[in-house]
Order: sequence, then C-alpha cells, then structure tokens
Amino acid sequence: MRRTIVLVSTGALIAGAIAAAPAATAGATTAAHPRTVTVPESVGEAIAAAGARRAGIQWAACPDGWGLAAPVQCGWVTVPVDYRKPFGATIKLAVDRAASTGTAQERQGALVYNPGGPGGSGLRFPVRSASAAPLWTKTAKAYDFIGFDPRGVNHSAPISCADPTESVTGPKADPVPDSEADKRAQRKLAAEYAQGCLERTGAAMLSQMTTANTARDLDVIRAALREDRLNYLGVSYGTYLGSVYATLFPTHVRRMIIDSVVDPSRDQVWYQNNLDQDVAFQGRWQDWEAWVAKYDSVYHLGSTVAQVQAKWEALRAATKSHPVGGVVGPAELLNFFTSAPYYDSSWAAVASVWSRYAAGDTQALIDAAASDLSDTAGNISAENSNAVYTAVECTDTKWPTSWQKWDRDNTALNAEYPLLTWSNAWMNLPCATWPVRQQTPVDVRSHYGLPGVLIVQSTDDAATPYPGALETHRRLAGSRLITEQGAGSHGVTNLVNPCINSRVDDYLLHGTLDRHDVVCGPHATPVP
Repeated sequence: MRRTIVLVSTGALIAGAIAAAPAATAGATTAAHPRTVTVPESVGEAIAAAGARRAGIQWAACPDGWGLAAPVQCGWVTVPVDYRKPFGATIKLAVDRAASTGTAQERQGALVYNPGGPGGSGLRFPVRSASAAPLWTKTAKAYDFIGFDPRGVNHSAPISCADPTESVTGPKADPVPDSEADKRAQRKLAAEYAQGCLERTGAAMLSQMTTANTARDLDVIRAALREDRLNYLGVSYGTYLGSVYATLFPTHVRRMIIDSVVDPSRDQVWYQNNLDQDVAFQGRWQDWEAWVAKYDSVYHLGSTVAQVQAKWEALRAATKSHPVGGVVGPAELLNFFTSAPYYDSSWAAVASVWSRYAAGDTQALIDAAASDLSDTAGNISAENSNAVYTAVECTDTKWPTSWQKWDRDNTALNAEYPLLTWSNAWMNLPCATWPVRQQTPVDVRSHYGLPGVLIVQSTDDAATPYPGALETHRRLAGSRLITEQGAGSHGVTNLVNPCINSRVDDYLLHGTLDRHDVVCGPHATPVP
C-alpha cells in the first residue's frame, strides 16, 4: 500500500487538488442518460464491457504535459460511475500503451499494470518498454505494456477532498500527540477532511470509489483492448485490486502477477492492515539503522543501532522545538525518512542527507524534506493521490467509529512501534466519520476457471507485511509463492534478482509455474 505520511497531521490539511474534473476535460463525469434502469452490478459491468469492446480505444499521441513521449500512445475508456446504472453517468479513464517490440508471432496480448495506492497512476508503466528497461526486454517483445489512471486518479475524473492552495506555509504539526488537546485537534481535522471529500467530490462519485468498482473498470479496459483474458501485474494495493478482480472475473484471467501483497481478509481490510503496517515499518527501520551503523565510517551517525536511534530521536526533538529553516519539523522529517524502510534503494540517499546535515549542511535537509508550496501541479497531484487513497479505503469497508478504540489501539502500538503509528492513525481517521455508506469488502478467494497466479513477496516488507502474501496464497488455490528471503523492499519484480526475474519471465512468456513454492535469496544489499 502506498503511504503518503502525515496527511492529516498538519495545522491545516495538505489537501485539496482540483474538484472533480471540469466538464470540458476528457475524464469528466457525463450527464446521466434518460434510461435510469437499475441492474445488478455484474449485469451493468457486462453491458459496459460489451460497449467498450465495440468502441475499442482510439490510440493517439499523448496530450502535451503528460510527459509521455512517442512511442507511448494514449486513449480513453468510458465506464459507468455506478455499475448498477450502466446507462447513467459515466467517466472516462485515461489509458496508455507501448506496443510490443517483438514480431507478430511473439506477441501474446496486453499486460496491464497497477502500481498501488490506492491513488497511484500507472501511466508510467509503458515507459519501461519504450526505454528498453533490461529486466523487461523479453516481456516487452510479447506484450503491449498498458497503464491506466484508476477512477478518480490524475486524468480519470480526478476527485478532491480539500484545496491544495490552502496549505500552511510553515511546518506541519507533530504527528505524535503530546496531550488530549492535540488528539482533539487531529480528530477535528480528520472529520473536516472527510466532509471535504463529500463536498468537493459529491456523494454520487464518492460512494462509488471502491476497489470492486475499480476491478470492474479493469475488466472494461480489458474488453476495450479487445482481449478475451487479462494479463495483469499489480504491486502493493495493486495486489488487492488483482485479487478482487480474480475473485469477480476468474475466467477472464490469463496470467496474473501480484507483487508485495495486501492481506485481503475481510477482517484485515483496512483498519487492521494499517495497524500491522506500523509494526512492520518499525522492524524495517531498525534494519536500515543497522545498515547505517555498519557504514559509520561513511555516515558518522553511530556504530550501533542504539547510537543511530539516539541520533534520530535527538534530531526529531530538535526539529520539533526549532524546525530546520523554519520549514522542516517532525512531520516533514518523517515523510522524508520513511522512504528508507519502504525501499532499500533509498537507504544511501536518506543516510547521506542526514549525514550532511549532521556535519552542518542544513540546506541538504531542507532541500530533501521541506514541502515545495510553490509547486502547484505537484501539490494538486499529491492531494488527488491522498484523496483517492482516503476515498477508496474508507468506502471499501466499515471502519471503527469509536474514538476510544482508535485511541486505545494506537496508544498501545505507539509504545513499542513509534515510528509510524500516530501519523498512520491520522492518515486514516477520516474513515471514522465517513459521510457515505461504507461497503462490505469482496470475499477474496479462487473460483472455478482461475488459472495459477504468481505471488512475489519479500519477507521483511514494511508496507505490505509478509503474512498478507501467505493469506492470499491460501485463498487463491493453484497460486505459487516466490519468497525473497531476508529482503524488505516494497515491490520486488522491478529489482535485479535472477532467481525471481527468470521466473517472472518464464511465467509471462510461457505460463510456467514451479511445481512448488520457491524461496530465493535477497537481492544485493545497497553499498554507499
């Protein structure tokens, strides 16, 4: 799952992007058709998919400003806002592709990608093929690489919960509360944010921002591509989207890889998943501290985990009383440093900035961690991403409404796992006062016709802890699990590890799965 830390731990919300796309934009919501017949969602999806197959996708050069140069092409797929009303209001989803690089005989269809979130855009995926990224060369010969913006994201009728131009100019509030007054302030902000989602997005769209509907959208995209069965790669939240798709449309799956896996159990989605994240992030943080200590001759931040942690606590306390440059307080600090437990590719970069700051280079930390309030486009994109994250997770399932439960659970966790606990709580607290009906999650499990799914997971992943892969493996009969033992980066298939890379290629190119689950050693540990 994608985390943008401390969304609601600010003095004013980092929020707002644009309201739902203006009527003039291609991704906008259309007016409802006079035929307002209501049907089961499965029927509505079949109607939408049939229409999409007839229409196809009109591929053309991507719009200026999207940063997607030839040979990548872009197009649109129309889907209903509410699948119970297939002739009602619609939105257009942005899709793009890089055509397969092989011969007509080598081509096997389209490979559709989702990077996670919820709230992540997949439009950069075709660039992997267009740029001849080494890990994907063989796959690119066989498949068109397809990316898309899910409903509400980026160019696909973007939703909003607050105004990004109203961000505070100074550092945000410390996510770790010192008093009951601090907690009351955060509760107020969370409730205001939830109400802002309703006011700026509208109930009609907000109530349909669910993973199940995004899975239905994915099947309409499959039909628009004129593919009988879906080839799919999902990472992080994209694994949950894939698991839901596999449950709803088992006979529409050809090949599916899910990488860094969300636990799809109904009692996990989403409240418990986020609590489990807090524990896992603390463990991976300590892995990074051990690495920093190993290279004390480079970074000079301590030669033991305890010494590095003491310096972290001192830095955090210092930025609380005296924000660096007046702009980097504990919230900004955490937002920057959390990339280290997410991805070991960030270990050296984060350690280097910290080391330079400790040596007196204040600007290094300001440049790395301070919010750029002048970046209008970036702030709009970040707010939209946060809005979609909140909308999907809050609408997908019923959340606790008792503040006493939130307070008790997070206070207990924070005592042992303080890195992420309170910022994660504030990020999700709008779900406690969510203004539209919360759904019942899809009961993820395999059904007749689902082919073998390939699951890839590192044992020490912080964002999607390893038990989620085990549970998904149990629920999807016939799946195979590749475990990257002793590694912890989030997102494994895009890293160099021949034990994994060769199996991903074999599966996508030939449909080959090992007879049994596989344990691979870790990819190479970073070196300063």
